[in-house]
Amino acid sequence: MALYEHVFLARQDMSQQQVDALVEQYKGVLEANGGKVGRVENWGLKSLTYRIKKNRKAHYALMDIDAPAAAVHEMERQMRINEDVLRYMTIAVDKHEEGPSAMMQKRDRDDRPRRDGDDRGPRREFGDRPPRREFGDRPPREGGFERAPRPPREA
Repeated sequence: MALYEHVFLARQDMSQQQVDALVEQYKGVLEANGGKVGRVENWGLKSLTYRIKKNRKAHYALMDIDAPAAAVHEMERQMRINEDVLRYMTIAVDKHEEGPSAMMQKRDRDDRPRRDGDDRGPRREFGDRPPRREFGDRPPREGGFERAPRPPREA
């Protein structure tokens, strides 16, 4: 049997219990066709980059699958029919990851690069620039057009 990672997006107006029921439904489809589901992660309600079927957010769920291709095709066929599933993607993998996925790993603030200049080196000095000119130091415009004051408006 082949190994797969499967992610699907469910509508935003569903509750978390309904999303869990969808996962169980598709887990049953896979097991009925000779496959098994390993890790299941619910990534929660996240904002979408663009609207999909008038939804701005979606519930994300990840499943690690060990099943024959026919079982995966049947699950995907049922997802196409279901109106609660906005998008899905199944990827064949060589082996499943151990531990939580990248979406579930919490990055601490200490892991991020600092913004105070330590990670970028010292700030550049601009000693090679000439001093700024004052507003009145500009040379006249080219083409001989000097702006004259406007005449007063007539009432």
